[in-house]
Amino acid sequence: MGKRILCFGELLLRLGAPGRELLLQSHRLQVHVGGAEANVAVSLARFGHESALAGTVADNALGTAALGELRRHGVDVSRIRQVAGRMGLYFFAAGAGVRPSDVVYDRAGSAFAVAPAAGYDWPSLLAGIDCLHVSGVTPAVGPHTAEAATDAVRAARASGTLVSFDGNYRPKLWATWNDRPAPLLHALLAEADIAFIDHRDVDLVLGAEGDAVPAGTAVERTLAAAARAFAAFPHLQRIACTQREVRSVDAHTLGAVLIHRAGQVHRIEPQPVDGIVDRIGGGDAFTAGVLHGVLSGMDDGRALAFGLAAARLKHSVPGDFNLVGADDVTALVDSGRLDVKR
Repeated sequence: MGKRILCFGELLLRLGAPGRELLLQSHRLQVHVGGAEANVAVSLARFGHESALAGTVADNALGTAALGELRRHGVDVSRIRQVAGRMGLYFFAAGAGVRPSDVVYDRAGSAFAVAPAAGYDWPSLLAGIDCLHVSGVTPAVGPHTAEAATDAVRAARASGTLVSFDGNYRPKLWATWNDRPAPLLHALLAEADIAFIDHRDVDLVLGAEGDAVPAGTAVERTLAAAARAFAAFPHLQRIACTQREVRSVDAHTLGAVLIHRAGQVHRIEPQPVDGIVDRIGGGDAFTAGVLHGVLSGMDDGRALAFGLAAARLKHSVPGDFNLVGADDVTALVDSGRLDVKR
């Protein structure tokens, strides 16, 4: 039986250059609905959970269309307010060859960004919810959203609701209003039961240990950082992250690790992700997959495998949302077969 999960964050429109063009190389843009928390909500709905998104969107045709897209994928939008204002946007140009992909944000002053934190009644919004998911994107948007995210995780902790936090550090957003994000991210991580972070996130929040570049492999650095995080945050039970190597824009390898406070470590060696169609949302797909596994009662190793398979599949789906179902992910976990389904 699926769980009731509430995600809190900004619902966005993505305006993308066609194919591998630069932005406005031709006078066309392709539109997708997305946003980190919305991506997680859609995946969890497709995995069979009662998934909802909380937030604020513009009361205009853009906001209404974005809400309709979430409904189409089974996400409850009754906790999203529509108010006068503008829709948050971002522009995207997919990379090619040695040219990396590029994101241009246009989120300042959006209806979500300026919504007062006091306008969210968290005891009511969290009623009957099994898990709250937030990410580091939300506090990066501005002071109102940072306050609202902190209120949300503290209310969830007080009500006994499981708290999930994805680090999702976005320096371009933080640079617009706050050059000291660590205290705000610390407040969110302090309430988390499960965190999707790596050693860079831990160093950002707790401060790097020494001036030298950390020694060891990415996994070794993550294990050392996890020990620091468990010591600093007593509520934290699990830390999970992917291990990505970019060989080219079209070919990556992707592994994963999950560490439990009790000491168990589950690791999956990097696996190829070739012929990438769209990388955006891959981390959110991983988060949703691991959350699905944990909330469904899978053991941690199986939950990690499900999350990594979901992330690998997302790279084959255009747009922000991962539109595969639980059966598709399970098939990749169990057999790795890529045959045509007839």
